[in-house]
Amino acid sequence: MVDIHVRCSWCGEDKAYQNYHDLEWGVPCRDDKKLFEFLILESAQAGLSWLTILRKRDNYRLAFANFDVKAVSTFDDQDKQRLMQDAGIVRNRLKIESAITNAQCFLKVQKEAGSFSHYLWSYFSDKPLVNRWLNEDQIPVSTPISQKISKDMKRRGFKFFGATTCYAYLQAMGLVNDHVLDCFRHPSQIKR
Repeated sequence: MVDIHVRCSWCGEDKAYQNYHDLEWGVPCRDDKKLFEFLILESAQAGLSWLTILRKRDNYRLAFANFDVKAVSTFDDQDKQRLMQDAGIVRNRLKIESAITNAQCFLKVQKEAGSFSHYLWSYFSDKPLVNRWLNEDQIPVSTPISQKISKDMKRRGFKFFGATTCYAYLQAMGLVNDHVLDCFRHPSQIKR
């Protein structure tokens, strides 16, 4: 069967990348478990390609307690050593330590805001920002809102979550929809 969908070009011909593009990227997420999963994955991606992390996603799920934020927040030195030996993930000590720190910070935000979702979506008045880019060259790597959120998260102790990583996270979690206009996943292309 021939796939006739027009997609954002960044996902290329890789089926896993296309599935991610088609089913997840830009879909509004309000689930704290998935928001935590992508916080770990996007932070791990810093300096690497997203496809590299996407291919290691199942390994991350196993290594990081199925993305159970409470469990990850209690990881100790023995867990850090285990993770440093795990060839299925990015074995960068700072990124591993940041995942644990970020889990602890995530729990504090949940307690303060009621949920991490509520905290994030409050920056967008609970409605996704839908951009209308003609081509991918127009899409910024960071924006004033990603800079603002990143700065606040840094103030709260989060690590490996600069403005560029934050913007990629907002795109992935659907707070920002950056599918280009002719992509079948752009809201203007979705048949009602």
